[in-house]
Amino acid sequence: MGKERSGLFSYSSLVHAIAGGCGSAVAMATFFPLDTVRTRLQLEEGRTSRNTFTQMIEIYRDEGLVGLYRGLLPVIESLYCSNFVYFYTFHGLKRVANKEQAAIKDLLLAMMAGSVNVMATNPLWVVNTRLKMQGVHRRKQPTTPTAPVTNHHYKGMLDGLRRVWREEGLAGLWSGATSSLVLTVNPAIQFMVYEAAKRQAMRVSGGRQLSSSTVFLVGAVAKTVATVLTYPIQLVQAKQRHGHTYEGIPQNAGIITLMLYILKLQGPKGLFKGLEAKLLQTVLAAALMFVCYEKIAAAVFAVLMGRRRLVVKQ
Repeated sequence: MGKERSGLFSYSSLVHAIAGGCGSAVAMATFFPLDTVRTRLQLEEGRTSRNTFTQMIEIYRDEGLVGLYRGLLPVIESLYCSNFVYFYTFHGLKRVANKEQAAIKDLLLAMMAGSVNVMATNPLWVVNTRLKMQGVHRRKQPTTPTAPVTNHHYKGMLDGLRRVWREEGLAGLWSGATSSLVLTVNPAIQFMVYEAAKRQAMRVSGGRQLSSSTVFLVGAVAKTVATVLTYPIQLVQAKQRHGHTYEGIPQNAGIITLMLYILKLQGPKGLFKGLEAKLLQTVLAAALMFVCYEKIAAAVFAVLMGRRRLVVKQ
C-alpha cells in the first residue's frame, strides 16, 4: 500500500490507463463515421464543406459502409495505446506530485503526459491516417512533384509501420510529431477544464458520485473548448501525417508554413475546414469516453477494495 501511494508505477495508474484506453475505444467505435468525414474534409482538397450528415450520406452512396468505417481497426489500436500511455502517465505523475489539486498543476501534468504519449505513439497515428485514406479516390486534386508517396497498399498496422520505416525512415514515422507536441495543449486544456469542472460539480453535489449525464456534459464542454482553440493545428497535423498536394512547398513543411499557405489559398475558413464534423465526433466521443472511463475505473477499484477487505478479514 505504501509504495502504491507514492510511486509512478502503481495498480491505481494501471487501472486508470486500462479504463481510459477501453473508454476511448468504445467512444471512437460509436462515432467513427463522424471521424471519417472529418478526415476526408481535412485531406481531400476537392471536397467542399457541407453539412456533416450530408457528407456521410455522400460517402455511403459512393463507397458503402466500407467507406464510412475504413481504417476502424488501426484507429482503435492506435487510440487504445495512445490513451493507455496518456492516462497512465497523467495519473502516475499526479501521484508523484502528491500535492493539492489545482487547474494549473493539472494543465502542466497533462502537457507532460501528452509529450510522452506523442513520442511513444506518433508512428501509429502516421500509419492509421494513411490506412484511413487508403483506396480513397482523390477528388479533383492536382498531381504535383511534391505529392507524397502514400498510395501503397498497407496490409495493416504492422505492415504499415514496417514499410514507412523502410521507405521513409524515422522522419516518416515521426512526421507531424512537432505539431503533435504543440497539440499536447489540446488534451491539457481538456483535462484542466474537465478536472476543474468535475471538482466544482462534486462540491455542488455535496461530494456524491457524479451521475453519468453530468460526467457526459462536463466531458463534452471540456473537449469543445480544447478542440475549438487548437483545430487549425490539428488540420495541419493531418496533412503532415498523410502528405499534402500543395505546389511550391515541400512535404516536410513546418506548421507555420502550412498554415500561412492555407490562409493564402482559402482564407481563415480553410484553417477550420471539417470543424463541424470534428466537434460532433470528438465532443461526443470524449464525453462518452469519460463516462466509460469513470464507470470502468470505479468498478475495478470497487472490486479491488472488496478483495482487500476480504483479505483483511481472513
